[in-house]
Amino acid sequence: MFIDPFGRAVTYLRISLTDRCNLRCVYCMPKEGLQWQPRADQLSVEEIARVVETAAQGGVKRIRLTGGEPLVHPHIVEIVRRIASIQNIEEVSLTTNAMLLERLAQPLASAGLKRVNISLDSLDRDKFRRITRGGEIDRVWRGIAAAERAHLAPLKLNTVIVRGLNADELPALTRLTIENDWHVRFIELMPIGNAQDWGEGFPAPDERYVPVQEMRSQLSMFNLQPENAPIGNGPARTFRIPGAPGTVGFISPLGEHFCQNCNRLRLTSDGKLRSCLVVPNEVSLRGALQSGKPLEEFFRQAITQKPEHHNMLAATPADSQRGMSQIGG
Repeated sequence: MFIDPFGRAVTYLRISLTDRCNLRCVYCMPKEGLQWQPRADQLSVEEIARVVETAAQGGVKRIRLTGGEPLVHPHIVEIVRRIASIQNIEEVSLTTNAMLLERLAQPLASAGLKRVNISLDSLDRDKFRRITRGGEIDRVWRGIAAAERAHLAPLKLNTVIVRGLNADELPALTRLTIENDWHVRFIELMPIGNAQDWGEGFPAPDERYVPVQEMRSQLSMFNLQPENAPIGNGPARTFRIPGAPGTVGFISPLGEHFCQNCNRLRLTSDGKLRSCLVVPNEVSLRGALQSGKPLEEFFRQAITQKPEHHNMLAATPADSQRGMSQIGG
């Protein structure tokens, strides 16, 4: 069993399959100038499976596939199939922008995928296109419908809230839970690789952050009631409008951080284990994977580096070294 220095069991591994994405969301990636990682540097299907096998032997039960955008990976269905077949892995889930989900939802479900989290940062077509720098919200809705047909549930919709951009949509997004059995989660903007100017018409860096307490205050008219979190809800604090089928969650890495319950490791697409999203320490698995060396000692090394809590508020843009799309948000 993998236990960190503070007695927390590590049961969850987030795997970034690629740093590539078919969108360029303003809070995640710069508009231009970002060089993609060479495909030769990314882990193969076999290497990913080996990592998960070691993780499962150490007590990891849940795997989440991220990116970049994991659905642009050419072997995404095979990766899901391989991971889902590994003994002791109870759940494989995926975070996506849903641009390709309409076509892939059923094949992924058939391969063993259980759930999807879908990014939805605006309900307005034009604003959505601006935030994502080219995304089509109609494709998201079709992807959501396909996910429901494939029984990829519970369906979660993630919204990064930014003042002066989409914070005014908090009530409209919350109302989605009145008609749908969806879990809408509002996420505080994290200062990781996004401190640059986003361009004309976007808020300045020091004007973007909305604390979770302010979000909840803006939704006071809904009389949100605390709710036991749905399975796999991770760090979200969950609420429900009385009588609504869906729930509303708040993920607050800054305003109300949740480090005391952190149970995760992260694997980057080039084979580095990270014990924390913010702390830049990484343990490379590439050499061991290429030589066939057992991986357990590398997992234990990464877990030993796991901090008691992050210091994101004190971090500088250079501290994380990689942007969110390169780490695997």
